[in-house]
Amino acid sequence: MKARADRDAGAEGSDRSAGHEAREPFRSYYGRPIIKEPTWKVPDVPAYLYLGGMAGASSVMGALAQLRGYSRLRRVGLLCAAGGSGASVLALIHDLGRPRRFLNMLRVFKPTSPLSVGSWILAPFSALSGAVAVSELTGFARPLARMAAGFAAVLAPAMTTYTAVLLADTAVPGWHETRRELPFVFAFSSVAAAGALGTGLAPRSEAAPARRMAVLGSLGELLASRVLEQRAGRIAEAYRTGRAGTALRTARVLAAGCALGALFARRSGSVAVLVAVSGTAASAATRYGVFEAGRETARDPYYTVVPQRQDGRSEQ
Repeated sequence: MKARADRDAGAEGSDRSAGHEAREPFRSYYGRPIIKEPTWKVPDVPAYLYLGGMAGASSVMGALAQLRGYSRLRRVGLLCAAGGSGASVLALIHDLGRPRRFLNMLRVFKPTSPLSVGSWILAPFSALSGAVAVSELTGFARPLARMAAGFAAVLAPAMTTYTAVLLADTAVPGWHETRRELPFVFAFSSVAAAGALGTGLAPRSEAAPARRMAVLGSLGELLASRVLEQRAGRIAEAYRTGRAGTALRTARVLAAGCALGALFARRSGSVAVLVAVSGTAASAATRYGVFEAGRETARDPYYTVVPQRQDGRSEQ
């Protein structure tokens, strides 16, 4: 708390020297947080955020590859969808502590609750993707597996964005105040991750759709992240400093490398592998950075007090 008070006391001078608006003075009860910090654990929840999004975009990649007749790319997409969604469920259950808690979320479907809707997206998607993967590996019930893959692809867009809605539906300022931009960041990041994996794991002769996904997703993620920070106002500080800032800057460098590498991956298997690594790491770092930024805004009462004060002034 003392370090935070010292930082706030010297904020005016440092902000002026950097060309930014100085922090407004504020108070909280003995400097304590105004809201409760989320108890979600690392790496469980960041992994859950990344794996689910990657799985959803991979399912779409598999469906598109099926239409183009790219059997190897289709297989990569379907297996990544199954592996990612299954691991996402495990990460969520590990964070919850007991499997029964996840099952309890499926007892009732509540359309007004993002958590309930998200659970009912994740559960059937995981089941369908798992069944498709078993058929892909064993050759069993291929016609039924194609139908299941189609249903999973219908749920896939929601898989890439519903975790952003879950975060934005909380009282955490860093997530709630970016609720309009966060789904786009997560969606593009998911597309980049799936495309990067397809680029690295599928034969180069079939990986053209994956390479395009890697380029589009990476550039979209860079643009959406930039827009998020520009529109976040004072909340943007949490996205630019500390662990969150380091993670998000790293993600931007990796995303740019993924997009650039994907343009040349057709000519080199080594470049394709680098694209897979950089795209995966960029997407994971983005999720971790967003997660840490939100936690910082929950810990620091500044991010709760000052925006509320500004809202009150604007209404007068």
